[in-house]
Amino acid sequence: MAAKAPARLTVLSGPSGVGKGTVVAEVRRRHPDVWVSVSATTRRPRPGEVDGVHYHFVDAAEFDRLVATDGLLEWAEYAGNRYGTPAAPVRAQLAAGAPALLEIELQGARQVRARAPEAQLVFLAPPSWAELVSRLAGRGSEPAEVQEARLAIAQAELDAAGEFDVVVVNDDVARAADELVGLLTAPSPGLVPGE
Repeated sequence: MAAKAPARLTVLSGPSGVGKGTVVAEVRRRHPDVWVSVSATTRRPRPGEVDGVHYHFVDAAEFDRLVATDGLLEWAEYAGNRYGTPAAPVRAQLAAGAPALLEIELQGARQVRARAPEAQLVFLAPPSWAELVSRLAGRGSEPAEVQEARLAIAQAELDAAGEFDVVVVNDDVARAADELVGLLTAPSPGLVPGE
């Protein structure tokens, strides 16, 4: 087995509906040793979501407190809700010499790039625009006007793929999860094969 790579902060981002949560869930299932940050959000839980597992669900006042005390590595407002990465657990993970994975939106990925230029940014892309539209429409949890807004945002996010170090196409969840885990332990972002 190769020597352990130094701890690396890896950010997974991509448009709404691309399957970030599904890929991360597969990473957790196939590679339970991989540490994934749990974001804080002001959004209400969806059916089946558990506080502290899927997100830390907080109210606006608590989110404001985290922002004011530099308790978030990054944060963004998306579709009327705020999302952020609690900084302390990420710092502890990296200080322990272990890689950390963040699943965040584009605005947050840009903040991480500005604050931690050594972080590896991975863009999760859909196999096609038609597939992304189908996935967003298939959620069925949002009104049509929210879906239309998400599609407009998704198009802008797809246009930003060039800002990322690596693009992973989510055409097969297990393959995408394995590729992401490989990137977490790759020697350096500049030496990733398959570009």
